[in-house]
Amino acid sequence: MTNPFVWTGKKKAKLSSIDPKFTGDFKSNEDVAGEEAELEKELQELQEKLAAGASRGVLFVFQGMDCSGKDGVIKHVFAGLNPQGIKAHSFKAPTDDEKGHDFLWRVHRHTPALGQIAVFNRSYYEDVLITRVHQQISDEDAKRRFKHINHFETLLEDSGIKVVKIFLHISKEFQREKLIKRIEDPEKNWKFDPADLTERKHWKAYRGYYEELFDKCAKSAPWHVVPSDHRWYRNYAVLRIAVDALRSLELPSPSAKPELQQWLKELRAEKE
Repeated sequence: MTNPFVWTGKKKAKLSSIDPKFTGDFKSNEDVAGEEAELEKELQELQEKLAAGASRGVLFVFQGMDCSGKDGVIKHVFAGLNPQGIKAHSFKAPTDDEKGHDFLWRVHRHTPALGQIAVFNRSYYEDVLITRVHQQISDEDAKRRFKHINHFETLLEDSGIKVVKIFLHISKEFQREKLIKRIEDPEKNWKFDPADLTERKHWKAYRGYYEELFDKCAKSAPWHVVPSDHRWYRNYAVLRIAVDALRSLELPSPSAKPELQQWLKELRAEKE
């Protein structure tokens, strides 16, 4: 079952309409384990075709509230791929140098080359989220940035890069429990950042701004909203989305190169 929650901008986004605990027809990880193993193998095969053809690239963009599991799902889904063909980049607060350029400058250089996969842990969408929550830009500035983002994603698509955008949807209660565990468990203390509590106070504002960008920025690439209160379902759903994305490229199998036969003859003669 492909994740059913996809926003294309044609219907107004409302996160309250999606249950973060949704798991479809599945009850536990055991229900998806077999299919997951097959999907992992297929993803590896698709990556090989992507690299061999070098005519398309794929950019996965992950967004979500704190504790939604961006690091975890990226590790789970993409860990089995050839590291030579995939790069992950995490976007933090912009540096002084980055602030001296347009907001997309620091992002563009990390997009994938043809034949490659890139994964963004947070992204250029932070520039129309946290900046609005903390009133660093106006609503008018945000609207202008929406247009730039749409043009940027269209440019990538026109250049052969498929953009796959994924929002990990968790409940406020789930986030609360995760934050408590990070404090209670000494081995997880390193994960706790007091700033997360500050951002948590703006939960409603973040949700509203996310819904707006879902509406405004889905022209070239739709948004996949993945219910993520159950980690096992989150991992399975994102893996399905990743495989479906590469399948949609209809990548051909590597073709034979007759000109290599002369090298084959030379190598065989060397062996003799």
